Formats: sequence, C-alpha cells, structure tokens
Amino acid sequence: MKPIDRGSVRKILIRAVNWIGDAVMTTPAVDTIRANFPQAEITVLANPAVSPIFSIYDGVDRVITFDRKGTHKGIMGRLRLAAELRKHRFDLAIMLPNSFDSALVPWLARIPQRVGKDSDARGLILTHRFPRCLLRPDTHQVLNYLTMLEYFGLKPGQARLRLQTSAAEEGDLQALLASRGIGPNDLVLGVNPGATFGSAKRWYPERFGEAAKELARRWGARVVITGGPGETEMAARIEEYLAGDCANFAGATSVRQLMNLIKRCDFFITNDSGPMHIAAAFDVPLVAIFGSTDHRTTSAFFDRGVIVRSGAECAPCMQRECPTDHHCMTAVTAAEVIEAADQLYRGLPRGREDR
Repeated sequence: MKPIDRGSVRKILIRAVNWIGDAVMTTPAVDTIRANFPQAEITVLANPAVSPIFSIYDGVDRVITFDRKGTHKGIMGRLRLAAELRKHRFDLAIMLPNSFDSALVPWLARIPQRVGKDSDARGLILTHRFPRCLLRPDTHQVLNYLTMLEYFGLKPGQARLRLQTSAAEEGDLQALLASRGIGPNDLVLGVNPGATFGSAKRWYPERFGEAAKELARRWGARVVITGGPGETEMAARIEEYLAGDCANFAGATSVRQLMNLIKRCDFFITNDSGPMHIAAAFDVPLVAIFGSTDHRTTSAFFDRGVIVRSGAECAPCMQRECPTDHHCMTAVTAAEVIEAADQLYRGLPRGREDR
C-alpha cells in the first residue's frame, strides 16, 4: 500500500461518477476528503447531469463540468480537457469511477498523484492503485468508496449521505408548489416511477398510481410525481390513474429543482434510482421497490427506508432489460407497497421538524 503524500497536496481534483444516484452515494467520500485536507482547494470534475449535485456543497470549492458529447468529445476533446485541468496545477486526483477514461484525463493533465481502483486496464496510469479484490461484492457502495480512501491513509468520516440546497431555491420551490395548490403545511407524498438504467428496474405506473391513491386517502396527502424528460409517459399514466388529483413534475424540473422537490416531500415511493438516493440524503422516509438490482449494494443508505422485493430466484440479474417475464417486479403488488409505506409512516415522529 502506497499512502498519499499529504504534505505536497494543496489542490485536489475529484473525478465524480457519472450517474446522479451514484454521485449522491459518493458524498461521504467527498466529505472524508475534505476532512482529511481541510486547507486544500477541492474541485469536482463532473458531467452535466452530476455537476448540479455539487454546485451548492460546502465540501468542495469549485465544479468543472466536462461535456463528452460536445467540447470534450473524442481524443481531441480529452486532450482539450486535460489542458484545461493542467492550468489549475492540481497536486492530487482521486478517481471515484472505475473507467479507464476517468483516469486518462488526469494522467494527460500531469497531475502528480493519481488515486483510484485498479480496474479497466488503467493501472499503469495511476500512481496509487487500490486492489478491487479488497472489496466485498455484497458491501454497500457508500462503504466501498470509504474503504478505498482508508486504504490510502485517509481517516474515513461519517458514512452519511448529504446534499445541500439554498434558501432561494427552497423559496422558488414553495412558490412553484403553491401554483399547483400545494401549501407549506400540506403533507406531500412523492412518487417516482422512473429509473434511467433500464426498464428492468421499473415497477409499473398503474401500481404506483394504486399505491399513491390509497396512501393519499389514508394520510390526507397531496401527491407529486417526479421524473426525468424520458419518463413523462409513465408519469402521465399515473396522473391519469389519479384522475389528475396530483402535481406532475416529470420532465419539468432541473436537477436542482428535483432535489428541492424531493426534499419537500414527507414520504417517497420509488424504484432504485437517483431520486431514491436524493431522498435518502434529505432524510425523506421512503419505500423502494427493488427487482433487477442488488439491494445490498445500492439501497437507500439511511434508516428510514424500507425495501420491497419479490425474492425472485433470478434477481438481482443487473440487466437493463428483462430477458424473461420480469417476475421480480410483476410479483410485487400494490398492496405490499401500501402496507410497507403505511407501517413505516405510522411509526415515524410527526412533523417535518423531526427530519
């Protein structure tokens, strides 16, 4: 094991992971880096989807956004990005993704210390290699990131997801909800039917609608629907099931607006997805339906989440599309989700001040 040479570190580059949910799961690692280098200038390098996560975050000083579909596309784009990074004179680069590409640019930028997992044939361009064999396949991703940092001599911080919003953003969100008839004292039930990785992760819109309708009746809640631009059709089907008695924001929010909307929710029903991890970071109680993915490694990392899964023998298959009958999801009924949510909700302290 080769520890990081801390004495020479003044500027740190953290290469962020590429998916929103994964990025939220790295926040304890980012906080650990900050705690171990309190005087360093920390920059996050992230794609356009992930960079808003860290645009308001006291653990970092700057966010640099790279665009692999535009300015930084192809080898010339990577060289252009490396030249941009070289101007900052980083002393240390920590690569949280496993890919070769995530290590290539810091190498091209001539950053002296380059830390990451020894994977994807990138060992020769890392100065500090973490053996992936030290990671257990059934360990949560949050803990795996911290294990890697500890291996290189950093003292791991608290394993707690964390996100931040601003008062201005929260005010704008309150006004947006008010325009849809939802006030600050209303109980808000969030429903998230999407999951960007693939359809194998997704429960069914009609069942989301059935669960939302019954829980809203029991709790006196207002329903909001979240989702990205590619998930509007699923959201529309839920809205139709609810006869329009909801606020459908699918495809109509930025990442920052989505974060604030989820933070405002009092309860959340979701697939394994980025919004699930955002809810966990804001301590929003939730029920998550798991099918094709591994709940041991990517579940909501906090103590107010309940997992509902069928226990199908083929799960977790980790495939984007189900090659058979999607039994891992068809076997999960709305009644199961309703009862899991109601049991969790009734055991919670009352009032938003308890979050």
